Amino acid sequence: MSLDVGELLLESVPFARTLGIVFESVADGRAICRVPDRADLHNHVGGPHAGVLFTLAESASGAAVLSSLGDQLSRAVPLATTATIEYRKVASGEVRAEARLLADRDEIVARLDAGDRPVFDVAVEVTNTEGVVVAALTVTWTLRPNRPAG
Repeated sequence: MSLDVGELLLESVPFARTLGIVFESVADGRAICRVPDRADLHNHVGGPHAGVLFTLAESASGAAVLSSLGDQLSRAVPLATTATIEYRKVASGEVRAEARLLADRDEIVARLDAGDRPVFDVAVEVTNTEGVVVAALTVTWTLRPNRPAG
């Protein structure tokens, strides 16, 4: 199965399309995406709104999860359960998020195989055009096993 993670996310999460998120690179538990600078997404200080930064980062984390575990979609649904965000600097211009899965894929699948509901983290850094980290997140995900039909 070939899975275009960016396309899947843009189809299934309309808000990501609304923000204009661009998925640049998605593979092997990592994802890089960006939001172009748009005045309609700005806050009161002229940069991307905190909600834009959060949504960009959460989308990147989901892409990282799907890039590693997308082959498990027939039996489990990935769900973000918690997220912590640290806003470090005022963002301006285009922002970019880089996410990486912090757990071992084989361990996650083994827990799912054992009937458990695996829980794991994804780290995300959001940077401005100069590469300065403006926000950092940890998003906790789980794979909820699909319920049997019937």
